[in-house]
Amino acid sequence: MSLWRYANPTQFMRTTSWMLPVFSVAAAAFVVTGLIWGFFFTPDDFRQGSTVKIIYLHVPSALMAINAWLMMLVASLIWLVRRHHVSALAAKAAAPVGLTMTVIALLTGAIWGEPMWGTYWAWDPRLTSFLILFLFYLGYIALWQAIETQDTAADLTSILCLVGSVFALLSRYAVNFWNQGLHQGTSVPVATGERSVSDVFFVPLAISMVGFGLLFIALVLLRTRTEIRSRRYKALLAREQAAAAAPVESPAQ
Repeated sequence: MSLWRYANPTQFMRTTSWMLPVFSVAAAAFVVTGLIWGFFFTPDDFRQGSTVKIIYLHVPSALMAINAWLMMLVASLIWLVRRHHVSALAAKAAAPVGLTMTVIALLTGAIWGEPMWGTYWAWDPRLTSFLILFLFYLGYIALWQAIETQDTAADLTSILCLVGSVFALLSRYAVNFWNQGLHQGTSVPVATGERSVSDVFFVPLAISMVGFGLLFIALVLLRTRTEIRSRRYKALLAREQAAAAAPVESPAQ
């Protein structure tokens, strides 16, 4: 069974009609469990005190902010190569969700960083690349809104997504590229499987990360379905307007 069949809007709508409730319920369960467990049932850190608990918001949101852009990259490449409209609409739908995750990560990072670093902001390599990623999100959304022709907008935003992916990767691996910087290393390095977070903090953190991932999927499915419906409505409206504007033939004499 080919995955490309889901590029058909009708098939996509039919499949996601049952997927959306499943992911929504699962996301709510994991997010609520992870945040309540993390904020209310974990001890204070011996160095950072209670401020360490912001990790349950900061790390999952930062992770999804980066992965959202990478998902947009894959969808944009599919659009450029295969010209599947669902992929372009999925990338468009993911952008506001990724932007929101980026804002949460920046705000929680500033709140977390002030008592640790003595300042809310530092021009650290990871922080700077993350701020640039935030600006790319804004530019991506603005470009979709500025161009009326949908296919042209999809082409240009896909190219912008390719460029912005550099900063998405830098946001993820800046600590590895540059030894200098205030930002700590990755809590759970994927390559080694090692982590710098003890189990008492890691278990609720992992639950929150899964929850944010499921929440991202649910929101993207919801927004993609909305984009498909919106495009159908515009096409139907344009067809009706064209029919109304067509000259009416007079009856034969």
